[in-house]
Amino acid sequence: MQTRKSIDTQSVPLDPQQLQLAFAAFNEASEQLSGVYQELQHQVAELTQELALANGELHKQLTAKENLSQQLSLLLNALPGGVVSLSAQECIEQVNPAAIHILGAPLLDMTWQQVLQKRLTSTGLVNEWYVKLQKTSEQRRIRIESSATDSAGRRILLINDITEAYAVQEQIRRNQRLTAMGEMAANLAHQLRTPLSTALIYANHLGGDALAPNERKKLAAKTIERLHHLEHLTKDMLRFVKGETNQLETVVISSLITELQQVIEPQMKQHNLQFTVNDYSADEFLITDRQALCGALINLLENAVQASPAGSQISFTIRLEKSNIVFSVLDNGPGIDSMLQERLFEPFFTTRSEGTGLGLAIARSVIQSMGGSIQINSSIERGTEFVIHLPRCNGD
Repeated sequence: MQTRKSIDTQSVPLDPQQLQLAFAAFNEASEQLSGVYQELQHQVAELTQELALANGELHKQLTAKENLSQQLSLLLNALPGGVVSLSAQECIEQVNPAAIHILGAPLLDMTWQQVLQKRLTSTGLVNEWYVKLQKTSEQRRIRIESSATDSAGRRILLINDITEAYAVQEQIRRNQRLTAMGEMAANLAHQLRTPLSTALIYANHLGGDALAPNERKKLAAKTIERLHHLEHLTKDMLRFVKGETNQLETVVISSLITELQQVIEPQMKQHNLQFTVNDYSADEFLITDRQALCGALINLLENAVQASPAGSQISFTIRLEKSNIVFSVLDNGPGIDSMLQERLFEPFFTTRSEGTGLGLAIARSVIQSMGGSIQINSSIERGTEFVIHLPRCNGD
């Protein structure tokens, strides 16, 4: 058995040259590691500085965005008009105080369709609605404009309370009509005086004792006819001055056309005229004053009847455009001179001796009160076309 002493004495001695080389290699490796470490320290210092600069810039941007957000919030809160933000599913995500004041609370998390059904009623004009709050019986009129849908399907609604503006606008229109009535007072006196004088003459003759029964009946009939003419003229004047729609209801266009055909076709047959109806309205409807609209269209059709020679044709066409319902009354009568076309809608202007000159004025007044327009296309010996544009009920 060998002892520890015997083992140590038998160990191989180290070569000093090898030790020197090993120490040299170790020192070289240590220097390289030291250089790498210093380089890493330098890079870390640079990255730390860059990160600090980036953090400072991000902090500035965050502060600027917070300030902008606060300014936008203040602006939205100060806006007199309502702002409603809708998600892609038409849910209300954000509202400003004005929107809550106009539409009532709550609004958040409701769908826009629920708001339309529960709180709004159509006025018959595109994008305009009546809103009735539960806390008050007052009915307000609002206008709603929608932004374009963004890439995520969201959109923003802008809501303006136009109650006072609409009332002022209606007052201006009424004042304009009253001014027109004042300007035509002299013409009106002539219009009333002629049939009234005739009726008085007939009435005086009725008092004669020597008048035969047959003659008395004829004079009575003529007197009543003149009085009816005066009554009709008076009603037309009142309708012109009023110039607004009442008793709004849902009017299916095809049903209205059927009613108009029943009224006007007997006159067409009486004057030996061909009457063609082209109804492309499908199931389209309007929310409007049925009687006023029907009266305006009958005025145009009767005007075409009176202007058309026997045997000619009158066509009545209803078609749909993107935003409008278009009514067209076309005759192939003698046409109207361009100089007279500008005056056709003036009250009491007429080219017929038996006309009152109020039919077209009333028609335009009614159509304009419904948010629409009426125009005339005519030329001598090529007939006349009256075209009405009424906005479709397709608002938000």
